[in-house]
Formats: sequence, C-alpha cells, structure tokens
Amino acid sequence: MSFEQNLAEKAAHCEKVLRDMLPSVEGLQGTDRYAAVVVDAMQYSVMAGGKRLRPLFIYETCRMYGGREELAAPFMAALEMIHNYSLVHDDMPAMDNDEYRRGRKTTWVVYGEGMAILAGDALLNYAYETALKAFALCRDPKETAAVVSAMELLARNAGIYGMVGGQCADLEAEKKPEETGEEGLTYIHKHKTACMIESGFQIGAILAGAPKEDVEKLGKIAENIGIAFQIQDDILDVIGDSEELGKMTGSDEKDGKVTYVTLHGLEKAAQDVRRMSEEAIELFDSLSASNGFLRELITNLITRTK
Repeated sequence: MSFEQNLAEKAAHCEKVLRDMLPSVEGLQGTDRYAAVVVDAMQYSVMAGGKRLRPLFIYETCRMYGGREELAAPFMAALEMIHNYSLVHDDMPAMDNDEYRRGRKTTWVVYGEGMAILAGDALLNYAYETALKAFALCRDPKETAAVVSAMELLARNAGIYGMVGGQCADLEAEKKPEETGEEGLTYIHKHKTACMIESGFQIGAILAGAPKEDVEKLGKIAENIGIAFQIQDDILDVIGDSEELGKMTGSDEKDGKVTYVTLHGLEKAAQDVRRMSEEAIELFDSLSASNGFLRELITNLITRTK
C-alpha cells in the first residue's frame, strides 16, 4: 500500500470516529429539537472535509507507544472539534472574512453570522464534553491520571496561552502591520497553529504512558511542524493554486498582512521550511519508539502544495 493510500485510510478512520461522536439532528429528542439549526451548522462545519491531521496525530502517537485507541478516541474527536470551531470563527467578517473553505461556502455565509458564532461556541463546548467521556473508559488510576494530563493540555493549548492567544496577536498585528516583526510573527505561528499540532502529538503519547522526555520532544517536533506548516501556508498564498487549495490565494497581500514571505521573501521562507522539517525528523528519530508512517507524514506535510 502506498503512503497516500495509507494516509487516506487512516484519515477516513479518524473521520468515522469524529462522525460517531458528533451530535446529529436526527438524534435530537423532545425539546432538544429547538437546537436543530445549530447542530446542523456544527455538522456542516466539521464534515466539510479536511485532512483530519490533528486526530491522526493522536491516533498514531498513541499506537506508537502501545496505548489504547478506545481511550484516545474521545480526544481525537474533541481536538478536531476545537480545530473546526476556530475555523468557523476565523472565517467570519470580523476576522478573515472568507467566503470559501475546502471548496465550499463557509459556515457564516450559509447560516448567517449569529448562527456561525453559536456553531463555533457549540463545537468548543461539545469538544470538552466529548473528551471528558474518556474518564469512564479508564481501567486504572494510571490511565485516569493520564486523562487528567491530556485534558489539561487540550484546554491550555486551545486557550489564551495557546490558539486564542495566537489569534489575539494576529488580530492586533493586522491593526499595526508595520510594527509586526519576526518575534511577533513567530508567536502567532507558534500559538495559532503549532499549539493544536502539539496537542495532537503529545496527547496520544501521554495517554499511552510515553516517557516524559519523549513527550517533551514530541512537543518540540510539533512546534517545528506547526511553524513550518504556517510558513508553507504563507508561501502557498503567493504561489499556490486556488482550485487545488479550495480557497482564494493572494488574500494576505490584498489585506496587507505581514507574513513570513513579506518579511523574508519566498526563497528564505522555503529554506526555513526545509530546515525546520529536518530538525523535526532528527528529533523524531531520537525518540524511544518509532513510527514509519508518522515520520513520512511529517515530511509530506511541510512540503505540501495544498
């Protein structure tokens, strides 16, 4: 089986886990039917496609250290819900004002701004509700302690010290782009993008009882991947194909945003993507466990064209 076929199968598995844990309009009973529109908007937002990378990271790192998929599944779904809630809000007029994502209309365009806000809020709250289900699956105090640690990491990386903090810095940078230097941009990339990838790499390892040293290395690996991933995003906004990406390119330049490319140019940006990728692979090879698929995925992600 080729890497692409393997990736597609694993992504489909992650999507099934997510679908099984999402609420559905058909599942609403009694007076809960009054929440039908927001539940439909949640489904529309999450099941619009996507690579399912973050749950895939949890799945693969958990397997890598011999953990139980049953324990990881609630976190796989929860992390993808958090990721998608951020996209719903990010697309809105008050943020990036994007009308298309993954080749179709964004949630706020289809359901209106108010319902899109509620859909994002609902996804975030339901994510924690879903992750908490892992406690009922614990077999011993060690697993319970691991779930506590995983919950703490999930919440922190999604909040003001993680993704929300990165989004805040991004909004402030849009107000004063001339004052946004490399330090500020790195902060945005690390917190807005890399933190969610860190959650994927570290939560799976934590649930599987991986050595603390490996968990820390996985965090650094994910940081490199996340920053390089965002730099590649900046590159693709300049040279990518809109149809292949499923969204309009050139928006950063149009909006006057400061990006890694505007600060350093395309050549330096591409060089740094390669450097960070190589550092991530070197760290990955130093772990006490191995996963050939995950190693190849790291390389493919950073050099992607869509």
